[in-house]
Amino acid sequence: MSIPVVAIIGRPNVGKSSLFNRFLKKRLAVVDAESGVTRDRNYAACDWNGVKFRLIDTGGMVPDSKDAMERLILDQSEFAVHEADLVLLMVDVQTGLDEADRRLAQALLKAHKDNILVVNKADNDTFDSDVFGFVKLGLGDAYAVSATGGLGVGDLLDEVVRRIAGKKEEKPAEGVIRVAVVGRPNVGKSSFINTLLGENRLIVSGEAGTTRDAVDTPFELEGRQYCLIDTAGLRRSYKVQENIEFYTNLRATRAIEGCDVAVVLVDGSEGVTVQDQRILSQVLHCRRAAVLAVNKWDLVEKDSLTADRFTKDINRQLAKFAFLPIVYVSALSGQRLVRVMTVVDRVYQEFNRRIPTPLLNDFLQRVYARKKPPAKERKFIRFKYVTQTEVAPPTFVFFANHPQLVDKAYLQYLSNQLRLQYGFEGVPIRIKCRQK
Repeated sequence: MSIPVVAIIGRPNVGKSSLFNRFLKKRLAVVDAESGVTRDRNYAACDWNGVKFRLIDTGGMVPDSKDAMERLILDQSEFAVHEADLVLLMVDVQTGLDEADRRLAQALLKAHKDNILVVNKADNDTFDSDVFGFVKLGLGDAYAVSATGGLGVGDLLDEVVRRIAGKKEEKPAEGVIRVAVVGRPNVGKSSFINTLLGENRLIVSGEAGTTRDAVDTPFELEGRQYCLIDTAGLRRSYKVQENIEFYTNLRATRAIEGCDVAVVLVDGSEGVTVQDQRILSQVLHCRRAAVLAVNKWDLVEKDSLTADRFTKDINRQLAKFAFLPIVYVSALSGQRLVRVMTVVDRVYQEFNRRIPTPLLNDFLQRVYARKKPPAKERKFIRFKYVTQTEVAPPTFVFFANHPQLVDKAYLQYLSNQLRLQYGFEGVPIRIKCRQK
């Protein structure tokens, strides 16, 4: 059996994301005073007293809403309830019992889901009498908590693990490749993941900026384990005006930092933009491996040479990213999406590749004999040996008599020669110089 799943549901702005963060002891979900901030299901692994479970944060549920976005959020939250082994229905003691609370409680009873009623924002004893009013929902005893202050959260977690303790746990598979799907707003990141999974796992809308949190999704393809991370569209910093957008850009950046391989989506119907180049630079600045996926390729008018011309244009615009593999895809139709994951596997192997030291020193002798670094301050620079000290990304240390005099141009020469000799497709290379 899989790791137990616990979902937090409730109407908008009752504190679901605050409780999610409190359980995890870190700010993973976006929290804001504006209601409706959480839109997609947000998964995270949680551990309490040695019991592991998967926690799901959901968007605020508004039954019978006519708003298109609220309907999408409701669909996603209902899917989360369906997946969950235990559901936490969260209500707000300060606003009191609401009709939406009653409707959600009825739905849980009808679905015969194991559940716990959580009354949030009970910051002090003055709310004790109000907490008992929620027993009318028919879900049993209520747990009074303050998600922001932490009051009562420990007792709630004890009850959660007591309910799920009888379920067998499965350790996460080793060697899971974390793949972040990044790009500008509305380039098709969520559609890419949904089509790959074969289900509407993430909200897809014509409105740019629909995804706000970085959402993790376990995924298996041909026996290989992945964790797909859908991220908010990355905008230029001066365009990030809302407080929410600031945090979602921060989440996307952290998702890049935490991934193994980033699939950078660009819009084939628009070509490579300046913002696309900034995103690529950000991925490589975080020293992550990358695959460039040109999406919406089905919308491009083409002939037999269109892909070749587009590739040449990309290589001209992105000369410093020439080592990135390029795949032309359609997230809508699923064209070449499996091929993207095949390339991700290849790049991941390169990301973790280690070159034996004897081979590297043979390499150093050849490239040094071919081109020596220029003398500086009347001193000749001589390299003695080289070794690879790290993987993910591959890191090489060159030992020289005067490492402080080696200029960037020569370091770039060494980097280019390493790529010519050993490949490292889609992978940033780190080069350091040290005293012999």
